[in-house]
Amino acid sequence: MTVTDSTANKSAVARWFDTEVLEPMDDFHNPRQEWRRLFSEGFGTFLLVLVAAGGGMMGQAFPDTISRTAAVTAPALMVMAVILFMGKVSGAHLNPAVSIAFALRRDFPWTRVPGYIALQLIGATLAALFLHAVVNVSASYGSNYPAAGYSDMSAFWMELILTLGLVSVILGTASGAQNIGTIGAFGVGGYIALAGLWGSPISGASMNPARTFGPDLVGRDWHAYWVYVAGPLAGAVGAVAIAFVLRGRGGGTSGSAAGQGDLFTETEDPGES
Repeated sequence: MTVTDSTANKSAVARWFDTEVLEPMDDFHNPRQEWRRLFSEGFGTFLLVLVAAGGGMMGQAFPDTISRTAAVTAPALMVMAVILFMGKVSGAHLNPAVSIAFALRRDFPWTRVPGYIALQLIGATLAALFLHAVVNVSASYGSNYPAAGYSDMSAFWMELILTLGLVSVILGTASGAQNIGTIGAFGVGGYIALAGLWGSPISGASMNPARTFGPDLVGRDWHAYWVYVAGPLAGAVGAVAIAFVLRGRGGGTSGSAAGQGDLFTETEDPGES
């Protein structure tokens, strides 16, 4: 390879880095785009809770039509779809535990965490209201509660360990050499399905305070809700600690780009280039 070829290749790499990493990061800090990200989080969480809570509620309205396997697989497929079609807008957190984990890793600004969480809770509530109005059964059938014969603490530990794995997968597929972009949706969706298949009989495998919040609010049944806040948050903190052990400090460009989304290529005005 000649010096000229090497220089040309470096220039191509530099151009790619500017276009795919630096410019999107600059775009993320543009406050004019925040409403799009907030809408994305609200809409994405609405879709997630629509199928996650909808499985239980439809099962109550139409007994023996939806198996447990289907009920836990549907949310996994929905999360996969949302990441693929909206992940570049907001990062597709869809979960307060994920937003907090990204912030703890320094891949997401703390100032934006309250807005993300607020829209996640609103989206979850709207989904539960929709299901209650259409399916016409209590939204509590779509929520998560400790199984009969199991204590709140048992459900807490189950939610903690399941969320520990989920957030580890999310942070891992968004960092350094493991940053595989939207293909990470398959890893995240696959983990959610597997976790639900074996963990849902005890706690429901929520792994998401917003997912349980909406049905509990609409169904007016807050029984053991603390489990579905404390468990996922503790699991998320544990996952951040594991990520530090595996990869060191966060705050790098790859993890930050995954946590913050990338609107640059879709919102740039061609006339301004």
